[in-house]
Amino acid sequence: MENQTKVKQTDRLVTVTLDPNTITSINPDEVHEWRIAIYDLLENNSFRPARVSATGPFALHISITGNSIVLDVRHPETFQPIAAHYLSLTPFRRLIRDYFRVRDAYYEAIRSAQPFQIETVDMARRGMHNEAAELLRTRLTNKIIIDLNTARRLFTLICAVQPYASRIDESKSELPSVLFVCSMNSVRSPIAAALARQAFPGRIIARSVGVNGGKADQFVHEVMEEIGIDMSVHTPHILDELVANRFDLVITLSDDAPDAVARKGLEAGAIEHWPVADPSLVEGSRELILEAYRALRDSLRKRVRTRLEPLVSGALPAKVDTTFAVRKGDNH
Repeated sequence: MENQTKVKQTDRLVTVTLDPNTITSINPDEVHEWRIAIYDLLENNSFRPARVSATGPFALHISITGNSIVLDVRHPETFQPIAAHYLSLTPFRRLIRDYFRVRDAYYEAIRSAQPFQIETVDMARRGMHNEAAELLRTRLTNKIIIDLNTARRLFTLICAVQPYASRIDESKSELPSVLFVCSMNSVRSPIAAALARQAFPGRIIARSVGVNGGKADQFVHEVMEEIGIDMSVHTPHILDELVANRFDLVITLSDDAPDAVARKGLEAGAIEHWPVADPSLVEGSRELILEAYRALRDSLRKRVRTRLEPLVSGALPAKVDTTFAVRKGDNH
């Protein structure tokens, strides 16, 4: 019993998040399917990265780059990187097609078929799932150590998210890009980036980072859920993790962000500072705190749409006077 408890506490996933830049959907049924797959994976799993000294439990951040699923293993509290692996989707193409074919046949059988027919389809489903799980474990050899049941659930999640991957190659994309930066990438910058993606779906690349690493914020999840944005998939990132070095617009949202951006040496068509209050500093009742988060959300929602409209339409003005932007910020 002691060994089982140890495995349960350490060699397992406790958080799974999805990259909103590369896995996109505004269909609630699709998002619901992702949530069910994530819930099933977290409910019962055995998972640990190979060849690293870090001890769990772990968080897994999933993104899609080109033809690969990126499995980014992180610390569940600080989201500090532990290990990241690229998993090519090519060997799984047939199995992914079979997954949807057999799934649809199973649902149809439940609605109209006899019990023996349901059992036949279910056997085919289990066989396909086992084949995919074994292939997944093989492809992750010396990368991630998982048991068969975990591999089955992870394959289901991969199937759920990969049809909706945007597969934007940001290095070649001509879409306008904006980067939001705040202190911890927990509240202000992820809210702003999510609002940008909601306002201009498929028309802009919106990213967010923090000067330092932070934690996911439950109040953010609640107030963004109210306007149809699932922030439970957000993983905090820091400036040093940025791959891209060029953005059409960089917007800083905390006092420490402008200097950090300057030290990073990012190339930007325009840099602006929006000094907005951090609602996580508000003290008082739960409802009072939620109102502070809603106020931030609503003010950023209007400002993001107004500011990014000319960028998306191709009418972004030349480099702005950031001093003026700072002085005017408190009035927006």
